[in-house]
Amino acid sequence: MKTILALETSCDETAVAILRGRELLASEIASQIAEHEKYGGIVPEVASRNHLIQAPRLLERVACSGKIDISNVDAFAATSGPGLASSLMIGVSIAKGLATGFGKPYLAINHLEGHLLSPFFSDGEVKPNVSLIVSGGHTMLIRVHGLAGYELIGRTVDDAAGEAFDKVAKMLGLGYPGGPEIEKRARGGDPARFNLPRSMLDSENFSFSGLKTAVRYLFPKLHGDFLPDLCASFQQAIVDILVRKTIAAARKYNVDLVTVSGGVSCNQDLRWQLGAACARKGFEFKSAEPWLCTDNAAMIAFTASLRLQAEFESKVTEEIDPNLALA
Repeated sequence: MKTILALETSCDETAVAILRGRELLASEIASQIAEHEKYGGIVPEVASRNHLIQAPRLLERVACSGKIDISNVDAFAATSGPGLASSLMIGVSIAKGLATGFGKPYLAINHLEGHLLSPFFSDGEVKPNVSLIVSGGHTMLIRVHGLAGYELIGRTVDDAAGEAFDKVAKMLGLGYPGGPEIEKRARGGDPARFNLPRSMLDSENFSFSGLKTAVRYLFPKLHGDFLPDLCASFQQAIVDILVRKTIAAARKYNVDLVTVSGGVSCNQDLRWQLGAACARKGFEFKSAEPWLCTDNAAMIAFTASLRLQAEFESKVTEEIDPNLALA
């Protein structure tokens, strides 16, 4: 069994994990939400500065809690893209330094592949499927043939779903990140009260900019206790789009399995409605565990473990790629 140490610093979460075979020995995450909340979004300079402070601390903590000497790690991995360049550089530089210093393999991991494979974390076998990755920066449908065999079906042409949640939450004077804030206020609201648009339903691509604009024009006209209904209606519009397109892709590509991952997949309405739609249409449904949905190093270690087993390895001269594509 190989032991992998992985770092994830693609955006504003500093994360380190150690995985031995299928056993997660340790996983630590330092959140920066409080740091960026006052700005209403991510400030790259603040994020990278905090990564520099937190990463060495987390390395010590995972080594201690995992009861392992870092010199005994078999390979080191880090997220090499996509993400913020100034953030990616921190984790990649540390992983490369450790790999070089201990004479061990280095693996550059695509952040999106980490999300894509996270639904299989508990069983370790990647099966063919249609996968929905939905997060703050990405909304895409991927046809998965197996490890490293990915085919892009569709992606957002403007805002990602999570970005739309954040922007509408800011518009409504709610907190950051916007998804959990809107989901919380949507409970008990009437999702049918406001007829908001569902854009590009007949396309494999996504668009959420028009939905955000519709809320912007509607918001000043509303009075009274409208917030729960508006949040519920906005959330339902996003869920409808995601579910309809995912099911259509699964039917078109004749797969047996549908998976979902990424931060927005923590949304309970999305999980329940997508799972129910899969059950109605005869598809198996797998979602990543909630703790694996937001940015974390465990999914990066898991992906690195599968790649190492398949004899993939990266050169330490390999550069980060803030715009790294998955397929």
